Amino acid sequence: MRILVTGGCGFIGSALVLHLVQELGHEVLTLDALTYAANPISLMPLKGDNRHRFAEADICDHEKVSGLFAEFRPEAVMHLAAESHVDRSITGPGAFIRTNVVGTQVMLEAARAYYNTLQGPERAAFRFLHVSTDEVYGSLPPGAFFTEDSRYDPRSPYSASKAASDHLARAWHETYGLPVLVTNCSNNYGPRHFPEKLIPLMILNALDGKDLPVYGDGQNERDWIHVEDHARGLVAVLEKGRIGETYLLGGRSVRNNLEVVKTLCAIFDRLRPEAGPHERLIKFVTDRPGHDRRYAIDPSKAEAEVGYKPSRTFEQALEDTVRWYLDNESWWRPIREGRYSGERLGLSAE
Repeated sequence: MRILVTGGCGFIGSALVLHLVQELGHEVLTLDALTYAANPISLMPLKGDNRHRFAEADICDHEKVSGLFAEFRPEAVMHLAAESHVDRSITGPGAFIRTNVVGTQVMLEAARAYYNTLQGPERAAFRFLHVSTDEVYGSLPPGAFFTEDSRYDPRSPYSASKAASDHLARAWHETYGLPVLVTNCSNNYGPRHFPEKLIPLMILNALDGKDLPVYGDGQNERDWIHVEDHARGLVAVLEKGRIGETYLLGGRSVRNNLEVVKTLCAIFDRLRPEAGPHERLIKFVTDRPGHDRRYAIDPSKAEAEVGYKPSRTFEQALEDTVRWYLDNESWWRPIREGRYSGERLGLSAE
């Protein structure tokens, strides 16, 4: 199958592209604008593999995107390109509206124009998978879970921009008949994660003996899914999902932020005992504006309809993630010394 993947040099995108090419043997065109969080090194294992092509392009560039559709002639699109960090959206929301909303509209329009040229089996087989987040649903009360019927209630510029993109994807299906699928996932973790997010930031700070900043009281809860489980879930939805439907992909691993950081500290105490105890590095800092209290996903629909199931236990996979960062300094060191050194982001909405 020929699959166009947007955002394929990002964290989730690179895991997906590697899975599609190396494990499933698909032909993939990666489209990525190579913004700050992208890292082409993540796709180095595919160097010289004729099943993979790369195009540096902005998804807001309609002419370029349309040209890639015409040239590559994909059988499916997996749309992951997005600005994704809540803290950055607080201080710079414009980039999120441009990429996540306008960029998605451009992708949908280019896909629609291309889809309208297809006939017969090619037309029947084509799919557009729009990848989104559980943050569009807002904050849950204790013990509750998101389902595909949960009401949208975004609380940050990031989640609002993703909510808008979800609505656009569904509208292009309902209005124009584009064969769209939508997924909403919980928090991802694993290798090749840009270190502005909680887990990679804590790992690299612990390595450097720096403070481990925990927002507020640390009791904000998240449902964690390993990025490789997520990649397999996306493929399952693409292959088996019902057109026009939404599927929630979660890891059934709800932990509060303080619990995650303390688990990381315990892992470092085992792997780097000479620098322990690492819990002494934990520092509670001012919470970010609009910080949702709880996200948790009920993935029962995806499990029943497409056979999705998380395969990893959180604690073991978290240790595997730490070991990956210990073994791959050449991947993260240029980021810490160049693009992002671990400074606090999103302190205010000014």
